[in-house]
Amino acid sequence: MKYLEEFQNPELARGLLEDIKAAVTRPWALMEVCGGQTHTIIRHGIDQLLPDGVELIHGPGCPVCVTPLEVIDKALEIASRPGVIFCSFGDMLRVPGTDRDLFRVRGEGGDVRVVYSPLDALKIARENPHREVVFFGIGFETTAPPNAMTVYQARKHRIDNFSLLVSHVRVPPAIDAIMNSPDCRVQGFLAAGHVCSVMGTEEYPELAARHRVPIVVTGFEPLDILEGIRRTVRQLERGEHTVENAYERAVRPEGNPAARAMLEDVFEVTDRAWRGIGVIPQSGWRLAERYREHDAEHRFDVSGITTRESELCRSGEVLQGLIKPHECEAFGTTCTPRNPLGATMVSTEGACAAYYLYRRLGTPVSLEVAPVG
Repeated sequence: MKYLEEFQNPELARGLLEDIKAAVTRPWALMEVCGGQTHTIIRHGIDQLLPDGVELIHGPGCPVCVTPLEVIDKALEIASRPGVIFCSFGDMLRVPGTDRDLFRVRGEGGDVRVVYSPLDALKIARENPHREVVFFGIGFETTAPPNAMTVYQARKHRIDNFSLLVSHVRVPPAIDAIMNSPDCRVQGFLAAGHVCSVMGTEEYPELAARHRVPIVVTGFEPLDILEGIRRTVRQLERGEHTVENAYERAVRPEGNPAARAMLEDVFEVTDRAWRGIGVIPQSGWRLAERYREHDAEHRFDVSGITTRESELCRSGEVLQGLIKPHECEAFGTTCTPRNPLGATMVSTEGACAAYYLYRRLGTPVSLEVAPVG
């Protein structure tokens, strides 16, 4: 299939749904790891089209959502300082910190700029040699390589006024933590295809075997999601727990060797806090020692940050798959995209944002696939 529309074909989707229905003999709970997959599922009503008993649990795969509050508050503190140009992707600007967001900082006079690539921030640093330029480096294995390359270029070309505020996280340790949770109901995973396009699949077989769960690498269009579900259900019904690649058009077992080499050079694995979840061992990256001069946390004294989460927001439970967004009492009332209490409502990959955008309040839909567009 060459064209995007073919991955959203209603007839093909109906055939996959019938295959899933024919295979299911008992209830199963599956988790889609990626927030992009969550938005596809909710937009097209895939979860409501599945046969009774097949439940999709939304995972913590939204990079904006899992960025810890302490790091958000550090970003706000750095961005507020005179002489700093703070650069970020646009979806971070409305993420609430303890008492404000980056939009508020910009309104108060801070030089906060939206960029479309970390290399844009590096260019700004070149053009403003007498000012400190900071890029907010967040995300999973997909956004880490370009951020690593930017730091590599800054060191190579001696752009000393550039630094990176790092909050990168890794998917496999998160899957391990989810499965080790006493409240876990997940029986199979739809793994994020874009993460595996960078890192490959070699970290997943051990997880699948140890936790006895199937892991199916899945893409992001409706037919991708349905094929991932079909393969996962088929394994569960057979009592299997292996890793399957249902996204072969983009994912190779070895991933992207050049990107992986850049990650290994610039970053080192570390424990990392996840917002709403807590610290997951070996689940993140930080800059390696030889690149530490470009680490914003080392360059700026932002210690002693005191954070305070909203008492009304239950985004932590959403991120852990314990509740659906509309089960939070604040959803759509005191918490909206215009006035978010948590990052899951404002991020373009947040589960709460998906439920709000597509008016998902638990109402069932008919057996149709939403039209393209």
